[in-house]
Amino acid sequence: MADLSCKIAGIDSLNPFWLASAPPTDKKYNVVRAFQAGWGGVVWKTLGIDPPVVNVSSRYGAHHDQNRRLLGINNIELISDRPLALNLQEIRECRAEWPDHVIIGSMMAPIEERAWKDLAQQIAESGVHGIELNLGCPHGMCERGMGSAIGQVPEMVEQVTRWVKEAVDIPVFTKLTPNITNILWSAEAALKGGADAVSLINTVNSIISVDLDQMVPEPMVDGKGTHGGYCGSAVKPIALNMVAEIARTPETRALEISGIGGITTWKDAAEFMALGANAVQVCTAAMIYGFRVVDDLIDGMSQWMDDQGYSSVDQFTRKAVPQVANWNELNMNFDTKAVIDPDKCIECGRCHIACEDTSHQAIAMNAKPEGGKEFVVIDEECVGCNLCYHICPVPDCITMEPVKTDKPYMTWPQHPLNPMRDAAE
Repeated sequence: MADLSCKIAGIDSLNPFWLASAPPTDKKYNVVRAFQAGWGGVVWKTLGIDPPVVNVSSRYGAHHDQNRRLLGINNIELISDRPLALNLQEIRECRAEWPDHVIIGSMMAPIEERAWKDLAQQIAESGVHGIELNLGCPHGMCERGMGSAIGQVPEMVEQVTRWVKEAVDIPVFTKLTPNITNILWSAEAALKGGADAVSLINTVNSIISVDLDQMVPEPMVDGKGTHGGYCGSAVKPIALNMVAEIARTPETRALEISGIGGITTWKDAAEFMALGANAVQVCTAAMIYGFRVVDDLIDGMSQWMDDQGYSSVDQFTRKAVPQVANWNELNMNFDTKAVIDPDKCIECGRCHIACEDTSHQAIAMNAKPEGGKEFVVIDEECVGCNLCYHICPVPDCITMEPVKTDKPYMTWPQHPLNPMRDAAE
């Protein structure tokens, strides 16, 4: 059986699956049950200086698909609303009772050196393995000069990271906000400040929906709504890109990464690690399916690693990074065409409609002599966009087949139709 143990920022973990800082990690009762379920670690719900914050009633909104499958959650809950001393005492107890499991203390403070250093030292003294700097919450705390109000300013990211590194001698994770134009700016700042690793992404600033009867954004608090932090499977593509950008950019590739953002299955986790994450954090999946979802994560990744011949997670971590390229580096001479398997086609016509109405009119719909319809790809019109492949409801009915062209690898800067090519030469 594959070895799922990993190391990030010098911290050994039984497996790469940690619960992210959020309601599932807000007290000892939850953390103990998470460890019993099999999670390798937790990031304790973000701690702040006393007095504790006050949260509102009605805290979550939801984004469903047409079958009411939950795609994402928007939350307006703030950091821990329990006294700091109580949280720290429960952390000490968990550390004593579960010495092999990782506990990271998440923290947030105003942009004042003494506040960050004092709080970091108190959390470190509770015995945590490391500290995560919450610089990403996009609601509630940023209006008070915390959270994303700091994370969106690279100079502040660097300063806060440096303050905490000066105050404690345990690993420091800087948690980055996705609500910024270029994630590399804050990643570089964290690195300059001395971060041992970065965690990303925090939630995406959003309004999830509107109650059209009352004309109020949801979640609704006594007739009013506000923007909040969006998480869940819908944000995974955003997170994957940001993780990959940090992992492949020379100035930031030295950073170790705790990947966060819509991780629901073992495959999601493997994708994050293949693109640069050394371990991952999960929240929404646990909120939807419970702590036992970790069984699927562990079993699925173990089976996949055995099938692929990987004996440790190090063997596939960052393995996809070299294949991430800028658009200008792609091969303009590569060609692929859709192929429809008539034996698997159920004649729903969705491929034809999608291609005819919104793509390249490359799928003909013909009447069969015996009745019914057949759908045929017109190779001369097919540009290989993949839309029909994604639209088709039948697995493997439509495949995308590479075309042998015998043409050399040619990038856009080299292409004869590029009007800037001559200038570049």
